[in-house]
Amino acid sequence: MDNTASERSGSSSGMQLAGPRLRGIRQDRGLTLAAVAESAGVTKGFLSLAERGKTQVSVPNLLRICEVLDVQLGSLFDYPDHPDEPVVHGGTALEMGGEGLREFLLTPSHETHLQAMRTILEPGGGSGGAYSLQADSIFALVIRGSLELVVDGTPRHLESGDSLTFPARSTHEWSNPGPVDAEVVWVITPPLPRQELFPARKKRGTAAS
Repeated sequence: MDNTASERSGSSSGMQLAGPRLRGIRQDRGLTLAAVAESAGVTKGFLSLAERGKTQVSVPNLLRICEVLDVQLGSLFDYPDHPDEPVVHGGTALEMGGEGLREFLLTPSHETHLQAMRTILEPGGGSGGAYSLQADSIFALVIRGSLELVVDGTPRHLESGDSLTFPARSTHEWSNPGPVDAEVVWVITPPLPRQELFPARKKRGTAAS
């Protein structure tokens, strides 16, 4: 079995990892599905599906949900920590939002200078909309296939071997316009901020459901 087929059969889909964590954070905040959904601009049914890992969520929607819950996106990551082995073998499955893709985090939690991710994009897959990140710079390298990357409204078409560096706080979106899977390595500096997943309960909203 080749690497692509292995990733498809063994990787998670939708929000199977991040969804339950978002649900736990929401409940810890004492917020209802309806309250969070309304504030994030999504439907209650959609948020319920996302929390149960039953649907994919665009990057902009995931960031809005995190903002409403007052949690950093980086807090949802599993980090490939191997204290006795410095080599990262394949990375850990990553759910940072997006549609028609599989992502893997390649850098451990103790790395404070940069964060590397690998994305496999199906034809037509992508971020699902424009967004910005709380970091300084993003470097994108297309390993195979092609990538349509729009930064501050300016489209850039990248083919295998092409790379682009741009400010992380610029509004950007991306997709695979080609007929075959695309593979992209992203490097973000500094790493996306994170925090404790379940800080002290905040007295706001109504009882969680």
